[in-house]
Amino acid sequence: MKKIEAIIRPEAFQALRQRLDDEGIGGLTVSEVAGCGQQQGQEGIFRGSKFEIKLYPKVKVELVVDNDQADTIIDIILSTCSTDQVGDGKIFVSSIEEVYRIRTGEQGRTALI
Repeated sequence: MKKIEAIIRPEAFQALRQRLDDEGIGGLTVSEVAGCGQQQGQEGIFRGSKFEIKLYPKVKVELVVDNDQADTIIDIILSTCSTDQVGDGKIFVSSIEEVYRIRTGEQGRTALI
């Protein structure tokens, strides 16, 4: 199993959610996060005072899937969320050793469904 974590622009989330639904992928966790990478923040002015914005709002989407689904999901994220601009985000993929469904005690692939 693989865990896919994608940090994306908030405005890309609805399109990504629709594409995942179209592929029959329904189980995911979504969090509102903030961060910066190459963007390094920007300077703003409020009532004549300058201030620095160090973090940008992002959405973190997490999915745990079978190994054979990982490449498809990564391709969906890349094609849906890319604007070819700095700040599009990142995808992190890690191996998951085991999954348990708390309610029933099921484990492995059956716990994902």
